[in-house]
Amino acid sequence: MKLQVSLLRLGASVSLCTLVAACGGAGWIVTPASGPFTADVVSQVPSSVPYALVKLDSKVADILNQSEPAVLAGAFTDHRPPAPVLFGIGDTVSVTIFEAAAGGLFIPIEAGVRPGNFVTLPDQTVDNDGNISVPYAGTIKAGGRTNVDVQNDIIARIRNRAIEPQVVVALSRQNSSLVSVFGAVNTSIRIPASGIGASDRVTDMITRAGGPSGPGYATWVMLERKGKRATVPFANLVFQPENNIFVLPGDRIYLYQEQQKFIAFGATGTQGEFTFDAWRVNLTEAVGKAGGLFDLQADPGAVFLYRREPREVARRLGVDMERFQSELVPVIFHVSFRDPGGYFTSTKVQMRHGDVIFAANSTQVEITKFTNFINTLSGSITNVEGTRELLKGKR
Repeated sequence: MKLQVSLLRLGASVSLCTLVAACGGAGWIVTPASGPFTADVVSQVPSSVPYALVKLDSKVADILNQSEPAVLAGAFTDHRPPAPVLFGIGDTVSVTIFEAAAGGLFIPIEAGVRPGNFVTLPDQTVDNDGNISVPYAGTIKAGGRTNVDVQNDIIARIRNRAIEPQVVVALSRQNSSLVSVFGAVNTSIRIPASGIGASDRVTDMITRAGGPSGPGYATWVMLERKGKRATVPFANLVFQPENNIFVLPGDRIYLYQEQQKFIAFGATGTQGEFTFDAWRVNLTEAVGKAGGLFDLQADPGAVFLYRREPREVARRLGVDMERFQSELVPVIFHVSFRDPGGYFTSTKVQMRHGDVIFAANSTQVEITKFTNFINTLSGSITNVEGTRELLKGKR
């Protein structure tokens, strides 16, 4: 009996410690759990990764909506339209020379036997030195120049020999500065730079390739330019026009299929990884996809959204930036679904790929779990004492 009393006293002491821990976020916690206690998150107990805690309200939601990360626009900061197309090594060039009257350098006296007062030279390929050859004009530099530059150079060289010459230089076949669109598109293509207008953007090029071969909400777009890469969901090109940047010669656009995902754990109806299955999903919809909050376990006032925000966005959210040195700041957003207005607020917050939702347990759940542990321990002690008494009777 003394042993039972001692253990019960110990159990009461441990229970008190656990109640203190569950309510205050410190002390000795012996109950199992699927994540941190609400008090630990709010008090920001020592953590392996420092983070900022931000209460999610309408003002914060507006800041987040205004600060959706502009991935392509941020990676490629030169947003000017493409420069004029320049000839490159390997390009095929055509040259047509006009004269004002017959009997000149290129048009014979018997002009009537010709279809017009011009002559078209055989197509030429820009050689490894960037040159082409024009009769009576000699070697002409074409590589790295526009057609107008080449035309003016030819005219200047034959002006004194031809009759009021005019020259038209055109690109017959583009073999340099191509733009490639491939991957999860209906038709992989390489488009010559000469076919790109000043207004062509990433979505225009994807359209020329027949569009994505799969659902747009599951499509990612990677742009490679001069060895630098950036990836963005296809939907962001539509919802964030600043990401739909101009295409430049030499760009490579690769599309692939991968659902955007978020993770939910804690006291949600279902824990695990969930796909968006849509172009955009807000926080309320995400909690719903995870089965909502488990009625017998969750604290609706303690729902947390984990993500990393750019430094500028974190600063606008009121985060003390002296604690963080990296470009992306870990932020935990706290929203209360016990507040009826919390549902309206969370519908304004768009989920991002890789976001984590954690719903904390109610404090009462922790108390109940430990009470069950004490009852089990007490029952075990009773069984031990009963066995001892039984053995004494048999002696």
